[in-house]
Amino acid sequence: MFTGLLFYVFSAVLVAAAIGVITSRNPVHSVLLLVLCFFNSALLWLLIEAEFLAIVLVLVYVGAVMVLFLFVVMMLDINVVRMREGFTRYAPLGLLVALIVVAELFYVLWVREAGLPGMDSPVPLPEGYSNTEAVGAVLYTDYVYPFQLAAIVLLVAMVAAIALTMRRRAGLKTQDVSRQVAVRREDRVRLVKIEAERE
Repeated sequence: MFTGLLFYVFSAVLVAAAIGVITSRNPVHSVLLLVLCFFNSALLWLLIEAEFLAIVLVLVYVGAVMVLFLFVVMMLDINVVRMREGFTRYAPLGLLVALIVVAELFYVLWVREAGLPGMDSPVPLPEGYSNTEAVGAVLYTDYVYPFQLAAIVLLVAMVAAIALTMRRRAGLKTQDVSRQVAVRREDRVRLVKIEAERE
């Protein structure tokens, strides 16, 4: 009973924060509301005893990705008025997606009311069970090759992004670190001796 109450409280906060993300006029407020969404999602993971996924969600998304988003949004000079000019052009597609999501939610609620076994509450895990150990055991036994393949794909994507960023383009100001380190005082500062004058 108490778990169900917590689920509805966290879900209500999550939905309210998600609506705030897309309706807020300030991009910084949108990012902070998205952080609140991630925290409430992590709390929902905790309710179904998936502690590892909850901690990963907080550490990776809130601790790294959202901080990066916040820095980018705060450092860029975003013209909000210009961004909202083409908002009505995408409104029909947005309404279509919203209707599909609402239909899926009603279908899920209808399936739950029908009493199908797939919608039962999760069974509490036994004492001493560690889902972190279970996830690690599955990843490094049954799915070790797909896991390593995903790591290689991410590494290649990271190297490609760095290579595309560091390529030489016309008019691009580059930094020569060795030249900066080898600079001498005489190259930067010129001392001029001026004779004193009397009036």
